[in-house]
Amino acid sequence: MSERPPRKPEPRPRVVVRRRQTATPQRRASARNGAAGLELRRAAAEILTRVERDRAFADVLLGHRLPGFANPADRRLLTRIVLGAIAMRSRLDHELSRVSARPIDSLDPAVLAILRTALFQIRFLDRVPRHAAVDTAVTLAREVAGAGAAGFVNGVLRTALRQGFEMPARGADAAGWLALAGSHPRWMVEKFIEWFGVEGAESLIAANNEPAPTALRLNLSRGAPDELIARLEAEGFEIGARGRLPETVVLATAPPFDSPAIGDGLCQVQAEASQLVSRMLAPACGATVVDCAAAPGGKSSHLAELVGPSGTVLAIDVNFAGLKKVRDVAARLGHRRVFPIRADTGAALPLPAARFDFVLLDAPCSGIGTLREHPEIRWRLQSKDFARFATVQSAMLRNAATLLRPGGVIVYSVCSFAPEEGELLVRRFVADHPEFVIDREWFDPEANPAARPFAGLIDADGMMRTRPDHGGLDGFFAVRLKRIG
Repeated sequence: MSERPPRKPEPRPRVVVRRRQTATPQRRASARNGAAGLELRRAAAEILTRVERDRAFADVLLGHRLPGFANPADRRLLTRIVLGAIAMRSRLDHELSRVSARPIDSLDPAVLAILRTALFQIRFLDRVPRHAAVDTAVTLAREVAGAGAAGFVNGVLRTALRQGFEMPARGADAAGWLALAGSHPRWMVEKFIEWFGVEGAESLIAANNEPAPTALRLNLSRGAPDELIARLEAEGFEIGARGRLPETVVLATAPPFDSPAIGDGLCQVQAEASQLVSRMLAPACGATVVDCAAAPGGKSSHLAELVGPSGTVLAIDVNFAGLKKVRDVAARLGHRRVFPIRADTGAALPLPAARFDFVLLDAPCSGIGTLREHPEIRWRLQSKDFARFATVQSAMLRNAATLLRPGGVIVYSVCSFAPEEGELLVRRFVADHPEFVIDREWFDPEANPAARPFAGLIDADGMMRTRPDHGGLDGFFAVRLKRIG
């Protein structure tokens, strides 16, 4: 898609005109709870500090801290503050640099994290009165760095409240303006414009800054969808919508951590686009499937459900800790024929060639399609990383493809919409391996009812491309390749 004519007025994107979100009285009450509110914001600042200092991942740290908050509204608010403050980092820092007497890159990381979380609440949320966001930030600053830091934080935030903030005029530099308005690195915005045009980039950036939906995959080996949904609702799950697949539901709120349904293996938290990848492979009942990059186990267990108790899943991964997760997920969901194998798909695989009908390669990738769940990725990626990942992915695809016998199918997928990791890589592979073709025919819904959930997701070349601003799915690329010789 090309850019618009330069003189045509461009509408302001959603991300720029977002107002502070309206809250229910219950959410306000939760946020006003003094001790719990302070502890929540302490947890948020500590997570941000570790993400910046240790390059930790926010979702992992949240997973450790959220069970400590009994109130679901507090868990939602903690998640929103952490992911939102990370996502909007450059926008927040732009404002902080205007109201701080000290360069923000000279500040104690813990103090900077406190400022970011407080300013995010002031500018983007309506959970508590603004003065409460300031007061808790001052208290936290005093805890971590003393009275001087508390006075500094108080001054910065009260100046921000007094002055307000207005975005500069858009001007001719679309990439620079979108980078600031949407809080993405400029190089990434330029890539989005290159791939999707200015209007598409603007839409994608806005979607990247919204909370991601929480999707569950129902374990259909434990019951019919309606039966499982009734059990979940009885245990406090709020179902917002059904997904494209019979086993997919989208929650209206976060799942209850203490629900027996999770421990009993009735469901698995898994993004909807990720679930579509296993369904695209469509392994036959009783088949043996090779999952060539299996950790952390969501797709392996999904494949085990699809092949049934008489089928087998060989779950390969190079990471031992990841394989333990594969094993644990399969055990919780009751799939006994998922066999972890430690091996590197980028090298020679310890399996016989040309012996399998179904192979999945959900390859390690940049993750640029998952910025809603993993906002720290936007600040860690570099433009050269796409080519680096593509080198690894190409080697993995070549090796995984050797496992297929003629007539067999491999699905290649990545949670990325970068062409280097998706279309360009697949086209090179097919050009170098004429015994493989893109299996476009499988997606004919008239001839193949199993293809109906993919309606609107497959392009004319037989490739699946999803984006958060087009239907709410994570940004995935997937293709079904068939060996014909």
